[in-house]
This record gives sequence, C-alpha cells and structure tokens, in this order.
Amino acid sequence: MKNMKAQNLRTLSVLVIGAIIIIGFITKIGIGNLSAVGIKNLSLICPLGAVETAIAARLLIPRAIIPFLIGVILIIIFGRFFCSWVCPMPLLQRWFPGLQAKEKAAKDAADAEHIEAVKVDDAAVTAAQATVEEGAKKANSFTLDSGTWVLVGALASTAIFGFPVFCLVCPVGLTFASILAFMRLFQFGETTISVLLFPAILLAEVLLLRKWCQKICPLGALISIIAGLNKFFRPTIDDSKCIAASKGINCQICHRACPQGIDPARPATSEVGLNNCTKCRECADACPYGAISFPFMAEKKAEVAAPAAEYWVRYRSELGFVCGAGSDRASPANQKGKQYWDRGSGRRRRLIRWRSK
Repeated sequence: MKNMKAQNLRTLSVLVIGAIIIIGFITKIGIGNLSAVGIKNLSLICPLGAVETAIAARLLIPRAIIPFLIGVILIIIFGRFFCSWVCPMPLLQRWFPGLQAKEKAAKDAADAEHIEAVKVDDAAVTAAQATVEEGAKKANSFTLDSGTWVLVGALASTAIFGFPVFCLVCPVGLTFASILAFMRLFQFGETTISVLLFPAILLAEVLLLRKWCQKICPLGALISIIAGLNKFFRPTIDDSKCIAASKGINCQICHRACPQGIDPARPATSEVGLNNCTKCRECADACPYGAISFPFMAEKKAEVAAPAAEYWVRYRSELGFVCGAGSDRASPANQKGKQYWDRGSGRRRRLIRWRSK
C-alpha cells in the first residue's frame, strides 16, 4: 500500500465512499449522499448547498449551522481534500477522456520528453537561485479564479429564483441521482425521464467541460476561499533533493503534473495559490527525486542571509578541466556544487570551493 500511487488510492477512496452510499440506498439505512450525509445525530452537509438553501429560504436554519461549521473545520484542516479524494467528477473524467483525449495524450508525451530532456540554461540558473531565496518569502496562499465568478452567479441565481439553481447541474448530485434512478428502474420498474436526463447532463459535463474542477466548479471555489486558512498538509519542497533549487536545472515536472496549475517549487511566484491545492499528490508522485512531501505542518524555512563579503572562487567547467583561482567572482547566492554562468569566459561553471577575498 505504501508504494501505491496516489491516483490509485484516490480511485479506491471514491469507489469505497460511493459503495457505502449505494449500500445505504439498498438497505434503507438512510445515511444520505455526498450532498448531505449523516448517521443519527452526526451529520455533514454540502457547504454550498447550505448557503444556497439559506439564501433561497431567506432563513438561517439553526440545525444546519453545526454541520456547516464541521465542514468548515474539515476544510481548514484538509483544504480541498474533498475535490480529489471524495468527489466523483475527477474519476469520471479519467474514465471518459472526452473530446480532448488527443490533446491530453500530446501533453503527456510532452511531459515525458520534458522529464528526459531537462536542460540547464541561463534563465533556469537564475530561477533556481531565486528558488533558494524564495524559501524565506511568503507563499502565494490565496488566489481567486473563474470559479469564483461562477460561485457568485450561482448564489445570485439562487437569490433571484428562490431555489438552489446550481444543485440542478451539480455533478456530485447528478451522479447519485443517476444511480438512484437506475436502482428504482430495476427495483420498481419506474420509467421516468430522470433515467435518461440525469445521466445525459452528467455525461455532457464530463465530456465537454474538461476544466470543470479547475475553472468552473463553484463548490470548489467556495472550498478554496475557506482553504485560504489551511496551513496543513501542504506540498513542501526539500531543496536538497529538488534539482531546480540545488542544481539550477530547469525542471517543471511538479508544475506540469499539478491538475490545478500550482507550482509547488516556487509557491511565492505561482499564479495559482496553495488554497487551490486538492492534496491529490500528483506532484509528489511525478517528482523522480522524491523532493515533495505533504507533512502535517511544514517547518518554516530559515531565511537565506547574503554573505557580508564577496568571495573568490575555484571552479571547474562542465568540460572537465580545473582552473585555478582567478579574477572571476561568483554570486553570493552560489554554494558548493551550484552552477552559474561565467560571463568572462562564456562557460558554465560549477563551484568547487570558495574562500573570502
């Protein structure tokens, strides 16, 4: 189980949760579904559904407050965990690749080539040195995206029409509504339009809206807003293992692997904030050097202090010959083993040792 990829674990998680809910349907235990699930007095409700219901009814239901707050606490602790490990939409999109299957295959091939052909260039070295310094900077913990505007539209439509409009097209609700419709068809022979309508809408969303989770889902957007408070189980980079930070190699493997478009190696400059991280662990599985982990609470990186004086260096070129101490100076950010560009000779150098002037 330890070596099982996160994608397989996520698939297993969604299937087990789905099976438990279906068993509840069959046995009539009444545990509900992912929109509202509970056993006896312990219950959880969809945070978006709770907000929409309160807006539609123009009424705050006291009994819904505690389940809503429990959901908020879970989001603060686990972030957007629901989106990868519980929601059926990502699994359905893997099972049905849709109209962009060729584009995805091309991207996967490009990613594979990138892994095999990671090269060092001037920009890569600069970025790698910046990554070391970024350890002391605050990560980009919160960003809003197009899903936020869909969320605003969903809440506005609820206020205008007086009922939760988004719930009619929510993939989570449609998944279990479709399952229930088929169960009633085979169990009681009910032939209603829902047997065709619910699966048809769900299939259209799965096949056509391939960026649903990243760009459209208002539930994910609401969870992301709350997850701005999440400080736990965040992707953490070990700079000693990360080749971008330690060797100046232009590696974007973790960035390419992230479904949300987060750059775990450079969180301070990532266009997508860590509040959008779904804890899917795709970046950790993709990294061939094991540089990414998801600790309960990441240790704060020590600030990188620049030396007070410049240093003369003894260096070796990538061609293999050794040069004596000369007039070329390395950047103070360089350390032993780091690569940098020697403007004087036009060669890339690797620092062997340094000493003060």
